[in-house]
Amino acid sequence: MDFLRPLTWDEALAYKAGRPEATPIQGGTDVMVEINLDKGRPAALLDLNPISELAGWSTEGRTIRVGAGVTYSRLIAELGSLLPGLAQAARTVGSPQIRNRGTVAGNLGAASPAGDCHPPLLASGAVVEAESARGTRMIPIGEFYTGVKRHALAPDELIRAVHVPAATGPQYFSKIGTRNAMVIAVCSFAIALHPGERRAGTGIGSAAPTPRRAVAAEEFLAGELDWDGRSALDPGVARRFGELVAEAASPIDDVRGRADYRLHSLAVMARRTLGWAWKDYAGRGSA
Repeated sequence: MDFLRPLTWDEALAYKAGRPEATPIQGGTDVMVEINLDKGRPAALLDLNPISELAGWSTEGRTIRVGAGVTYSRLIAELGSLLPGLAQAARTVGSPQIRNRGTVAGNLGAASPAGDCHPPLLASGAVVEAESARGTRMIPIGEFYTGVKRHALAPDELIRAVHVPAATGPQYFSKIGTRNAMVIAVCSFAIALHPGERRAGTGIGSAAPTPRRAVAAEEFLAGELDWDGRSALDPGVARRFGELVAEAASPIDDVRGRADYRLHSLAVMARRTLGWAWKDYAGRGSA
């Protein structure tokens, strides 16, 4: 296995252009597990740790540009108020040691349906900034996932950053696992209220071949919630929302859980997260 260690971003792109089979590594929280368990041995590793610019984040209007090297721990500490749904998901990732190394970009690169960051990225409407020696592409998050552990990146592309709209309303993330900590999701769900647009965003994890939105559930809520008067949430609306979220999923039976359990859990998580988010929104007074 070759080990490539570029010192600049341009050098990293050149390495990737010349060795498109090289696997990028930063935190290594997914890549090294696969190697240690002998589930895969890349022809080359492309170490992005020396590239300091990847570890920064910036505000661009109402959007936060999160560099590919920003760790979960930093995201929680520095961006929790701006990206609360993503920060909540980051808090559920592994142990403190994992959160100190792992990144959102790494979660995207692995493209596992069970990745914790995918649902809040979908609910927020994030965009992935991908770059190669040929140029830069902006990939809407809904187009990024193409199959089980597959993504829309070209072989010579690297993730440079993720652009996530700052929260304009309450956001929540919920996850079911086989234990309370350091667990891979049996299924997960995120909701983000966008009051200015009179809509809610959703994200489903670990309940389909790829992370996905519950589009019909979003459309249902847009016409049922009292965005101006902020009256109490109708239990019937919450129940129907949960049903529509479950209908958007297509889970399987596996070692972590049965498909029926995942569908039931999604409906419950959707009702609860909607209830938490609406309670926050209704209690805020004027927008």
